[in-house]
Amino acid sequence: MRLKEWAAKQGVSYRTALNWFHSGTLPAPARQLPTGTILIEPQAEDDGDAVAYCRVSSADQKDDLERQAGRVALSCSRRGIGLGRTVCETGSGLEGNLVELRRLLADASVSTIVVEHRDRLARFGFEQVEAALAAQGRSIVVLDEAEVEDDLVPEMTEVLIWMCARLYGRRSAQRRARAAMKAASESAS
Repeated sequence: MRLKEWAAKQGVSYRTALNWFHSGTLPAPARQLPTGTILIEPQAEDDGDAVAYCRVSSADQKDDLERQAGRVALSCSRRGIGLGRTVCETGSGLEGNLVELRRLLADASVSTIVVEHRDRLARFGFEQVEAALAAQGRSIVVLDEAEVEDDLVPEMTEVLIWMCARLYGRRSAQRRARAAMKAASESAS
């Protein structure tokens, strides 16, 4: 596979991959042809586990979590991805206290993380996580590239509450956040 295709698959820019190649830090075996084309040698896909990561925002979505895990397993079997295990977690994609996700990212034996949607892994910063894993020779497989917006309103409310709490104190934060959401929805109408 050509370096440009490999870089796109890993989620890094071609220039970054080229710099890695020239500095000798490219996380895959590569060679340069006399024409100047850089080829990445195919690697066996079995150098680590593929793990499915499923997440929902709140405990009342427990049934959705089970259905999500089933959809991910089915899609992986259709694509020929052998899953080692499935990790399920309940928590907001905006917060940094997702314990299972941190364990999964820290586990070097996990070579591929499979998610149904990008926002199931992280609401913001997905590209940075993907690039950091690519630098380690690991990858993220997103089964459905479409954006999911059903969780966005509660998570934006959470952000507003957090910001209001920082500005005005904990007691009035929730009331001020609700007022801000009401004003935003009225102005959008």
